[in-house]
Amino acid sequence: MFAEVRGINEECGIFGVWGAETSASHLVYYGLHALQHRGQQGAGMVAKNENEFKSHRGLGLVTEVFSKEKLDCLVGTSALGHVRYASGGNTIDYVQPFLFEFENSSLAICHNGNLVNNLSLRKNLEASGSILRTKSDSEVLAHLLKRQKGDNLIENLKTALGQLKGAFTFILLTENEMIAAVDPNGLRPLSIGRLGKAFVVSSETCAFEAVGASFQQDIHPGEIVIFNDQGMRVETYTEEISPAICSFEFIYIARPDSDIAGVNVHTARKEMGKTLAEEAPIEADVVIAIPESGVSSAIGYAEATRIPYEIGITKNRYIARTFIQPSQALREMGVKMKLSAVRGVVAGKRVVVIDDSIVRGTTTKRVIQRLREAGALEVHVRVSSPVIKFPCFYGIDMQTTEELIGYENSVEDICQIIGADSLAFLSVDGLINAINLPYPNEKYKGLCVAYFNGDYPTELGDFSV
Repeated sequence: MFAEVRGINEECGIFGVWGAETSASHLVYYGLHALQHRGQQGAGMVAKNENEFKSHRGLGLVTEVFSKEKLDCLVGTSALGHVRYASGGNTIDYVQPFLFEFENSSLAICHNGNLVNNLSLRKNLEASGSILRTKSDSEVLAHLLKRQKGDNLIENLKTALGQLKGAFTFILLTENEMIAAVDPNGLRPLSIGRLGKAFVVSSETCAFEAVGASFQQDIHPGEIVIFNDQGMRVETYTEEISPAICSFEFIYIARPDSDIAGVNVHTARKEMGKTLAEEAPIEADVVIAIPESGVSSAIGYAEATRIPYEIGITKNRYIARTFIQPSQALREMGVKMKLSAVRGVVAGKRVVVIDDSIVRGTTTKRVIQRLREAGALEVHVRVSSPVIKFPCFYGIDMQTTEELIGYENSVEDICQIIGADSLAFLSVDGLINAINLPYPNEKYKGLCVAYFNGDYPTELGDFSV
């Protein structure tokens, strides 16, 4: 069916500003801070002042990479920023945005997603003389763009984008314009905001609030949006458009105060919890959540079952998200440091634990152990997403079936492995209906659920057998 390939796999956040009345770099800084949950391994920024480009990149959190002195050096009214998570290539060379300096022009690129034909494109480029410094998808786009023979940048970009397969959102910055693009399935979200006369582009709408911008519109699948001093215009680069927004954006990745395709993430998660309560009720004394992304679903489950919701697990907010740690050893260490049971809430109680998903089982198993140590009589796990059985090739760090506890194990087996008294998952139909995207006529109502049923919305390219 598919080849399991390990390599550069990213879940990132991108943010761009065009035409700011104040320092664009400071706006991008706060925008990236709001997107920090999408990647903690590196951050970077490129600012444009007239025709001069300046760049700064580093490993670590946004607050670690950018000091006031660094930001003050990034002078300009337009800028791009990027926060990065990757399971490979964790060096400064891979931190975006990438800045390419040509003889008569400059180009900055930042990217979120994962191309399924990246290896094939690289081989073709190298065979025809290109020299690539990294394995990044962003560098591939720059080379494809430069190889086009026409003088019209937008038409050249359309041709280059037409050669890409998989999940991508791009923001590009040139001397004359900022350009944003989304793949034909819209697997990764990208939205437009306004701040006075300035345009703002972000992976999530939550970042608009951070900089004082107002939401204007989403960038839809297959669209290119061009921002310049004359304003904004929207074009399409393909007719083969089929919405398939990544369901994991709603389940885990996005912040609850973000809206994706007009659907609020918190509201969707709460509906997942309510649906889960209908599909898998249980007699219990208290409902608790594994924070943070399980909280909204736990509230929904508690409301539907009328079982009291309590804070039964506390989180050390200074520990990074364990799901996106680059190794299993770091994930397990992170869980120990991150989560603690509240004895006064769970001791002597039958506890329902709501988890947003179970990928490898690391977090859930440790949480159950801590709840039992804190005196819980019973621990019933309810998961507000279906069983993950298939890898993701679009940018989420679950590339191989061996990483997925649900690939070969039954629900009963998983229950025994994690040490729960009972275990149930949300159905695929329950997930689709709870999120309720505004694409009723599209397959799965415009949602990508390939991780649960193996029905991928694109060809798998280099991952195909």
